[in-house]
Amino acid sequence: MRPAEEISVFSCHPALPGRAIPPEEWGSSSFLETLCRESKAPFTLLYCKPARIEWAYLGLERLLQTARDTGAGMIYADHYRENGGTVRPFPCIDYQKGALRDDFDFGHVLLFRTDLLRQAADELRQEHYRHAALYALRLAISRRAEILRVNEFLYTTTELDLRNSGEKNFDYVDPRNQAVQLEMEHACTNHLKRIGAYLTPGDYRPIDLAAGDFPVEASVIIPVRNRAKTIADAIESVLSQRADFPFNLLIADNLSTDGTGEIIERYAASHPETVHHLVPTRTDLGIGGCWNLAIRHPLCGRFAIQLDSDDLYSRPDTLQLMVDTFYREQCAMVIGSYEITDFSLRPLPPGVIAHREWTEENGRNNALRINGLGAPRGFFTPLVREKPFPNTSYGEDYCMGLTLSRDYRIGRLYEVVYRCRRWEGNSDAALSPERINANNSYKDKLRTIELLSRIRKNLLLKSEHK
Repeated sequence: MRPAEEISVFSCHPALPGRAIPPEEWGSSSFLETLCRESKAPFTLLYCKPARIEWAYLGLERLLQTARDTGAGMIYADHYRENGGTVRPFPCIDYQKGALRDDFDFGHVLLFRTDLLRQAADELRQEHYRHAALYALRLAISRRAEILRVNEFLYTTTELDLRNSGEKNFDYVDPRNQAVQLEMEHACTNHLKRIGAYLTPGDYRPIDLAAGDFPVEASVIIPVRNRAKTIADAIESVLSQRADFPFNLLIADNLSTDGTGEIIERYAASHPETVHHLVPTRTDLGIGGCWNLAIRHPLCGRFAIQLDSDDLYSRPDTLQLMVDTFYREQCAMVIGSYEITDFSLRPLPPGVIAHREWTEENGRNNALRINGLGAPRGFFTPLVREKPFPNTSYGEDYCMGLTLSRDYRIGRLYEVVYRCRRWEGNSDAALSPERINANNSYKDKLRTIELLSRIRKNLLLKSEHK
């Protein structure tokens, strides 16, 4: 067979090859019905973005050959993207079991095995979607076969979303996207149920918040390296806190070389009971390693409250509100709400990040779909001493949130208690495609580990109840 005979082609724009279906219909259940009804060939090709596609020499043939040879259910490929006359390579990342983000970037072209597409669509027939059908289809395909990346540059297309990574990062918490996000959550939750990874509401382990002896009720922990421009602001925001319990500040200074250490020392000298300068003897620590150092320090309090070295608490009762939430909700972790600002603390879009997609009923399941849980974060120290942070400088807090939410209640504070500065180099800034890929791949791996852990937990519970 020639490629034209082996592939049924669908596109989201009349200028592209194949049967054109308007972009607004691609998330609907009727779209899946159209694919099943009109896909006559062994493979179904989707041009899923309204941008021109120029195939590399034998690029389509290479994609098709890989599909034939491997039996993969869905295939995508690395490619080039053109922006303002400049063409750059755009490598995708490999799909994993934990790649549950609905914004996973597969590129502009997807190739499906038609028989598996029909099976998956038939399974989804009772789930009526307006926005999440293609996402649900991908999850259903992954339950049947591999989703495979061809790490070769098989086509050239046009970059459509010209926003920087910091702006794209928060699409899933934009209130304008609420209806879409609720459908995505529904599709992901159904997937978790089908693979045995779903956690039932309210099934939490009890927690004794009075356990253990601690020097103070709460410790603010600041991991820092070379933040001479901002560390004083962060320290001052802690010293301005007012609470009805004793607290201190542990600063894990990861061998700063720009004068940060000297600034911390001045505060430690003037506030010896409150400010403690911790300098590791190791040279291999990331942010997570600094957290492990501080939280295991004998001066650490019952609750460990996060503050990044370039951020600020936005109100003097932030610590009080965080600790009150621990006791009120009897939880292992508290997540607050924050405002995005520039370096001068002027508000930036999207403004307040409250992560209201977290719900008591389904938050810990939905946590496997979204890319973050919010800030600031507070932890019940004894539990985090049992479960160390990964020694990384990205995703370490998300990892801890996933781990704790598997067994314990996570408390939420929807009042804005934190200002998050966006500036060059932090996770909300404009990052290179390589850094974005590395970050996304790592978080997908964290979700894969957590997914397997939850499946194992459910299997053990099932065996215990037999």
